[in-house]
Amino acid sequence: MVERPDEQGTDAEHETVPKQAVMKQAVVKPDDSLPANLFVLPARDAVIFPGLMMPVRVPEGWELESFQKAQARTPIVAIVPLKDPDVESPGVGDYRRWGVAARIVQSVKLPDGDVKAVLQGEKRIKIGRFVRRQPPIARVTYPVDVFKPDKQLEALQRIAEGLLRELIEGNPMYNEEFNIVLANIESPSQLADLGASYFLKKREEKIATLETLNVRERLQLVTEGLTREVELLQIGQKIQEQIRQKIEQHQKEFYLREQLKVIRQELGEEVDRREVELEEYREKIEASGMNEIARARAEEEVERFSVIPSESPESTVVRNYLDWLLSVPWNITTEDDTDTQHAQRVLDRDHYGLEEIKTRIVEFLAVRKLSPGHRGPVVCFVGPPGVGKTSLGRSIAAALGRKFVRFSLGGMRDEAEIKGHRRTYIGAMPGRIVQSLKLAGTCNPVFMLDEIDKVGTDFRGDPASALLEVLDPEQNHAFSDHYLDVPVDLSKVLFVATANLLDTIPSALRDRMEVIELSGYIPEEKYHIARKYLLPRQIVNHGLTHKQLTIDPPALRSLIRQYTREAGVRNLEQKIAKLCRKVAAQRAEGRRRSIRITRDKLADYLGPVPTYDEVRQRTRVPGVATGLAWTAVGGDVLFIESARHPGQGRFALTGSLGPVMQESANIAWTFVKANAEAFGIDRKDIDEWDFHVHFPAGAIPKDGPSAGITIITSLLSLLIGKPIRTRLAMTGEVTLTGRVLPVGGIREKVLAAKRFGIREIVLSTHNTRDIEEIPPGLRTGLTFHPVEDYDEIFAIVFRRALHRGDGEVSRRPKRRSAARQRRPKKH
Repeated sequence: MVERPDEQGTDAEHETVPKQAVMKQAVVKPDDSLPANLFVLPARDAVIFPGLMMPVRVPEGWELESFQKAQARTPIVAIVPLKDPDVESPGVGDYRRWGVAARIVQSVKLPDGDVKAVLQGEKRIKIGRFVRRQPPIARVTYPVDVFKPDKQLEALQRIAEGLLRELIEGNPMYNEEFNIVLANIESPSQLADLGASYFLKKREEKIATLETLNVRERLQLVTEGLTREVELLQIGQKIQEQIRQKIEQHQKEFYLREQLKVIRQELGEEVDRREVELEEYREKIEASGMNEIARARAEEEVERFSVIPSESPESTVVRNYLDWLLSVPWNITTEDDTDTQHAQRVLDRDHYGLEEIKTRIVEFLAVRKLSPGHRGPVVCFVGPPGVGKTSLGRSIAAALGRKFVRFSLGGMRDEAEIKGHRRTYIGAMPGRIVQSLKLAGTCNPVFMLDEIDKVGTDFRGDPASALLEVLDPEQNHAFSDHYLDVPVDLSKVLFVATANLLDTIPSALRDRMEVIELSGYIPEEKYHIARKYLLPRQIVNHGLTHKQLTIDPPALRSLIRQYTREAGVRNLEQKIAKLCRKVAAQRAEGRRRSIRITRDKLADYLGPVPTYDEVRQRTRVPGVATGLAWTAVGGDVLFIESARHPGQGRFALTGSLGPVMQESANIAWTFVKANAEAFGIDRKDIDEWDFHVHFPAGAIPKDGPSAGITIITSLLSLLIGKPIRTRLAMTGEVTLTGRVLPVGGIREKVLAAKRFGIREIVLSTHNTRDIEEIPPGLRTGLTFHPVEDYDEIFAIVFRRALHRGDGEVSRRPKRRSAARQRRPKKH
């Protein structure tokens, strides 16, 4: 039921017309049959008047719904001002009681979903009551103007016409058409509405004019407002005249200076500073080595600069453009060091491990040595944070003897950051590509595009699309910056990109790059990195010496194992820095003797151990299985917990799961129910219970099919009542028939297993080729169980036979050690 709105003041307000006349006007409609019930649209800033047209923007939502319904029925809507224009969602009590019935003349849908329309004001309306709240529909009446011709009204009309003509003549915004419209207005009511709509600036004055039915009072209000606007116009004209006189004075001074320059030249005195500056620009252009197009543009700008007064703002614009154009290293290069042995030494000096990556970089440099003009692909290092992607770019620059520049693309959403702003904008400047070339000082630096997977896009453009021209060897020899507007050769630049993920990089951009994947480090590699690189760097950074601080090898290994769990070494370096800060604080307090940190003293400096043997603690009870997962920051373990309670065989999932993982869980549940007898499970144990599978760390989104076999194992462990071995983990997709399919990210998952103390890994037979690609050192201490279907997993995990049909079948494969994985068994 729609309640009647608060109508206080609706019948008595502006009651200057007899009630009978108002009622008659509401019943007897005008010739175009204006309806008694109208959809109501709010007027926030603009106020529309009868007889005048106005463009409006109708936003998406209920306002657009009301607009479209009114347009479909009778193209008439009620435009009613709000009491408070800042109200976002007005109720019926937020509208004023007076408005205008407007006809929808034209409407166009905009790309953002809004509608731009042109409305023609028809008549004033007065809201009687709202017959619907949302979208609002009101019953309206059409009051008539109170009009009594007399000399006072005629005098007011003449005054208003004079004021309007003065405003039209004094403001170039209003063209001659206003004079024509003004000459054809005979009604004082239309004159008042015209003046209020176009010339009154205050919203309150416009609303007061709209709500006044007495034409003389209405014209009086408009005349007062027009008088104030004329006074402001006269003040503005006076200020403009003063500015004009000042400009004329500057021009006069310019002409006098030009005459003085000619006199000095005749007398043989010193040449003007402007001539010296112009000559310097010409010499720089000659020596710059820029291409023909850039040279022609530079000479053209120098000629412009020579005739522009130095006081003119345009002079600064041209000077800045010339400075940027000449700051580009058009023909300045550094000679490449193509010694591959030197490159190998630099890479070994700066990085521990990463042998495959180093080999690929040396091969890349060898090709450039044999074919200097070869335009190879852009190298993109992909891997978790802290594995050394950015530092590899620095090492490449050091190995080649080139300058190194880097800028981060993370969060970049404006195309102008890459290609610059056009010179028409105030404060325009070149994009980051040209700026980095200027910073490098050469045209062949090593250019690192960091975090290329985090480029965004919005209404300002698509930076990823702008990068296509930068990274394409067939196009970047003539890269066009919007500010310089001349071709810049980027073909000599060696671009190197870094990313954490490949999925977020647009496919067109990914195709232009050669991806080199960097996996995480094992604890032994972290130990050597910390001992050789991180610890010495932090000791120096904190003002210490190696004699003042020593860390025992067991302590450093415990720090890596107990205080950090990451694919890279960034967190490890932070922990070492914390140790150095505490030692530096002790030195500053006066402690002079050297400090030696042992494993027992780690907690005194770093606090309690933040990690614990999570695998052992979680898998002590039935229903918990350990899986292996791939994430953007490397591999990780994934615990899957199953529980049940009396019910009707329902199945629930929790843990922020994506659609693929939900499907995988449903497949696992169906497989368990379909094969319950083979696993020795009574159907009543399933049908009379409700099951709940949970993936801990519920705030973290999870998706993918690789947890299929782990979910089945968790459910079977719960139903059988037998815990799973604590040091066993698995990964693999499962089908409804129990086939185990291969999954990706095996290297990262193996590294995670090593970090968490896993000793046995169950995976698909088809993933054995991925195991072969893992260095032998990473496989040490691990036993891999390649399987083809889940029956084999059941025998491995629960060490019991399966019952298939009439006979008993045991499919327990032999355990295969890491050493035997070099020649995988064919299935």
